[in-house]
Amino acid sequence: MDYSKIEEKMSKTISVYKENLAEIRAGRANPAVLNKIKIDYYGTPTPINQIAGISVPEARLIVIQPWDLNLLKEIDKEAETILADARQKALKNQNRIVNEAKEEAARIVKHAQEEALLEKKHAMNDMKQEMITVASLMAQKVVAASIDTSIQDSLVDETLKEMGESTWLS
Repeated sequence: MDYSKIEEKMSKTISVYKENLAEIRAGRANPAVLNKIKIDYYGTPTPINQIAGISVPEARLIVIQPWDLNLLKEIDKEAETILADARQKALKNQNRIVNEAKEEAARIVKHAQEEALLEKKHAMNDMKQEMITVASLMAQKVVAASIDTSIQDSLVDETLKEMGESTWLS
């Protein structure tokens, strides 16, 4: 069995894996993110790391120093293209995030309105109960103060006669 082909495949796989890991952003500027950027170098798309020196002097800064100063326009043009693409992606994400936030806010407002209406109904019911209790107490006092017991007895007797005594006897 020929192990050299398998070893070659595995080494290629490992190198691709390492390249992909190098592009991961980890809170620090990483020059490997520029590896896939190609600049038009006299009609030939050339990786930027082959036509310029790339350094990271600070954690959030990548410096590109082209060896041929005539390439500055091409590098600037490519940078603008990349930035425009990044802005478009950011705007799409911003719109999505804003829409999600609006939907969440609408749900919160709706829930708050429902709770407020429910509390309003509870308050109205409590107020009605309080009014009924007060009115009942006032009616009892008015009736007791204005009618003496003899008038009360005669009213009860008249009402019983009107209703018929058979109703009460059965």
